[in-house]
Amino acid sequence: MLIVKVLKPLVSTNRIPGLEHRHLQVVLDGSSKKVAVDAVGAKPGDWVIVVGSSAAREAAGSKSYPSDLTIVGIIDHWDPDAPKPPSSVPASPEAPKPSPAPKSGELS
Repeated sequence: MLIVKVLKPLVSTNRIPGLEHRHLQVVLDGSSKKVAVDAVGAKPGDWVIVVGSSAAREAAGSKSYPSDLTIVGIIDHWDPDAPKPPSSVPASPEAPKPSPAPKSGELS
């Protein structure tokens, strides 16, 4: 799955059989523009989740459907400019060691 941004609808009136009546969207994946079948009704400016390969065909309605990218979800809240968390997880501090038990006859 990938997160991409919907740029605009793509209108194509002359299509192969099986591709009719499917909404197409131009999406931006990094600096690359791609065409995705829209299975959820996204609109320009939406950040969406897309799937590719056989998952894209199945999400579009059939394993024989000619799609290699399908929009399967609209993201409610997404900040692409948010700072990324550090890549390494700091080591957890060592737990304090229990003090030795007092010997018999000693006061604690």
